[in-house]
Amino acid sequence: MANSKEKLFSEFAPATTQEWKDKAVADLKGADYEKKLVWKTNEGFSVQPFYRQEDIASLATTAALPGEFPYVRGNKKDNNEWLVRQDIDVCDFAEANAKALHAVERGATSLGFKIKGKMLSAEGIATLLEGICTCVELNFSTCQGKCVELADILIAYYTAKGCDLETLRGSINYDPMSKLLGKGKEIGDYAETLKALVEKMQALPKFKCVAVNALALNNAGSYISQELGYALAWGNEYLGAMVEAGVPVDVAAKKMKFNFGISSNYFMEIAKFRAARMLWATIVKQYEPQCDCSCKMTAHAETSTFNMTLFDAHVNMLRTQTEAMSAAIAGVDSITVCPFDKTYETPDEFAERIARNQQLLLKEECHLDKTVDPAAGSYYIETLTASIAQQAWKLFLEVEQAGGFLAEAKAGNIQQAVNKSGDARREAVSKRREILLGTNQYPNFTETAGTKRPVGKACCCGGNGECEAPYAKLDQSRQASAFEALRLETEESGRRPKAFMLTIGNLAMRQARAQFSCNFLACAGYEVIDNLGFATVEEGVEAAMAAKADIVVLCSSDDEYAEYAVPAFKAVDGRAMFIVAGAPACMEELQAAGIEHFIHVRCNVLETLKKFNGLLNI
Repeated sequence: MANSKEKLFSEFAPATTQEWKDKAVADLKGADYEKKLVWKTNEGFSVQPFYRQEDIASLATTAALPGEFPYVRGNKKDNNEWLVRQDIDVCDFAEANAKALHAVERGATSLGFKIKGKMLSAEGIATLLEGICTCVELNFSTCQGKCVELADILIAYYTAKGCDLETLRGSINYDPMSKLLGKGKEIGDYAETLKALVEKMQALPKFKCVAVNALALNNAGSYISQELGYALAWGNEYLGAMVEAGVPVDVAAKKMKFNFGISSNYFMEIAKFRAARMLWATIVKQYEPQCDCSCKMTAHAETSTFNMTLFDAHVNMLRTQTEAMSAAIAGVDSITVCPFDKTYETPDEFAERIARNQQLLLKEECHLDKTVDPAAGSYYIETLTASIAQQAWKLFLEVEQAGGFLAEAKAGNIQQAVNKSGDARREAVSKRREILLGTNQYPNFTETAGTKRPVGKACCCGGNGECEAPYAKLDQSRQASAFEALRLETEESGRRPKAFMLTIGNLAMRQARAQFSCNFLACAGYEVIDNLGFATVEEGVEAAMAAKADIVVLCSSDDEYAEYAVPAFKAVDGRAMFIVAGAPACMEELQAAGIEHFIHVRCNVLETLKKFNGLLNI
């Protein structure tokens, strides 16, 4: 067998793409192929139900090798190693140092320090870095106006310590655009600061000092093509400013770092990072660098907070695990996994340990750090890479033709476009077209928030985030925020309405609709009471009243609602809110009889529950 060169299934004639499609059409039994099987993505292109070798035959993405221009297959040739990063908010330098040492001992290979500008000092940095191995990547964020001072402090510190400056790795997060996008503030002329910072940081060759924080777009709900397209324009704005100020392109490009978010769209995210490297290399190449290595994109990835939740928060670990996996497979340089409790408290030690271990599992048990570009050659992912690249490049060109990223940001066009996408995604959650497990679908019936409340954002200056804003800002409200506010409203009211399932008639339909209704109403924090079934509506209503129900939900089949709904409604007689589960053909007749409330799959769940809260005086 080892010497056999006969192809498997060689006795069968190969099937063509059209034959596969014809078979799918036949199996659909008259249903529309385009509507049933073709996915119309938010990114502006369609995804077919299957792909074949012929679909990637002409793609440029398959021609490159790992570690070679345009780096679509990654910057590395012999492995897929990435850095495990943990971010630390520095409120006390000594405490942050102890926390950093603890993280490194337990697997972190990269640290991110967030320092308020008013705290910055040489003594503080010395305390912060005491005992931390120089092999660990160190990343610093502080107020934009303090970045040059921070650079001076770091260079002086490492020089005094006698460290080999050529080997130190890290970054300073200088990104004035993020101040405009996130806070709506004026950023002034930053070109000279860029130049001064880059020139200073030449003393630390492996330190980056110019950041593109596209993570902010991701956390505001941008679509993947938007995050990438705007990030490219954002980066090009900085690169052009540095070159125009006299910084050689090879120097400028090597000092840049892209910080992306990772959404839960698994395969799309793999494709996004591959496309990002390819497109950035194409942009840098136009500046005619002396070495193609200057065209490499340094990409850090952080799991999104847009889809994180306060309720059923442990589900956040499932979200961040698939997100981290997609970034790892895509070949990013470093990853931050946000702790599952980040939305409602300063992450505790357990949450931070789990976040580190999520990445260590991908390395030590899944071995994703061993294989270069493991997604290469996949008909699906290669096609997605090309499609996302096309959409992002189109957006990049639109921004450039409109005057560049800064001009579009000051005009508010970028914020408006991203906020519109975020609103659309929040609406999709409110209608359950996009599922947040534990929040808008399958909530934990018995969970209460207790003291948990959503964490607000603060300015680096120490304010509460409500600073004066002459420009439009990104709305970084999470997808779950409105549902959480509703459920907290119920909990804080001091009463928990009881929703009683009056199940009757057809066994399969009453059970299905009771389950649907329980999940629907528990999203508002109501207590749900399911039942096995009643022989008559009068018996069911009597049981509901005995249970002191605030809501009675009739669960049966569409055909039987014509028989059961009106008698049940009359038996309740206003003693509780009456709801019919479903949208039966007899709905108009039931409405004419006085029945107002129906819950079904076409409902806007959030708006319906808000209405119910109002009627229940919550």
